[in-house]
Amino acid sequence: MEPDGRSGTGDGGRPPGRPDGRTAPAVPPPLRTALGPVAAFGTLLVAVLGLLYAGRDRPGAVDERIVSAVGGIRPPWRHAALAVDFLAEPAGAAILVVAAVTGCLLLRHLGAALLFVIGTGLTVATTKLLKPLVGRTINGEFLSYPSGHTAFLTAFAVMVALLAAGRFGLGRTAGTLLVLAAALVAGAAMGWAQVALNAHYPTDTLGGWGTALAVIPATAWLVDRFTGAGRGAPDAGTTGGPGPAVGRERG
Repeated sequence: MEPDGRSGTGDGGRPPGRPDGRTAPAVPPPLRTALGPVAAFGTLLVAVLGLLYAGRDRPGAVDERIVSAVGGIRPPWRHAALAVDFLAEPAGAAILVVAAVTGCLLLRHLGAALLFVIGTGLTVATTKLLKPLVGRTINGEFLSYPSGHTAFLTAFAVMVALLAAGRFGLGRTAGTLLVLAAALVAGAAMGWAQVALNAHYPTDTLGGWGTALAVIPATAWLVDRFTGAGRGAPDAGTTGGPGPAVGRERG
């Protein structure tokens, strides 16, 4: 029987949803303009918090309230926090990224594979660049703002959500909600772990969350331009086819 183009890989083994044989976009077409405000909000959040807490070495009033509620945990919750924390440690992060890239290559989704590598790298690099600029410290000498652990896991979750939105053909509203929900769950989980382990102030983790929201949409757009995946695709709203303080830093 001749293939009709409606099966998972389409005609001639082409990537799903791209009859022209090009790779599927890293940003599903319906989400292109929707992610703009998300990136702008993330950028504003990081900038405002960075200015508010620049050069400080103690928690703010909001931090103190949250720490009093979630700090000082004991087993088994401490074990759970350490397990979440491991996901953004070098070994844990490498496992997640390698698994994601392998899955993308099996799906013949080059754009998503590139996004997982470049997106996580740029997100973590951005937090490392901002830490000495903001100069906020915790536990005496550790640069803490923004949280690299929270930024990494949030970025990873957002990229998984973008991949899922494209694969399942979600429209603008459903796709955006999926991305935001993934970011909130991942950010909250890692944020809780970092605060519970006394590795970061709560506002550090909020800054890390915002960093991921700012970096990943921009990186995904750049990946699509590089691969040519975004050319000629429907626009959003359509249905998509498949110096200061010097010291060591906290993740």
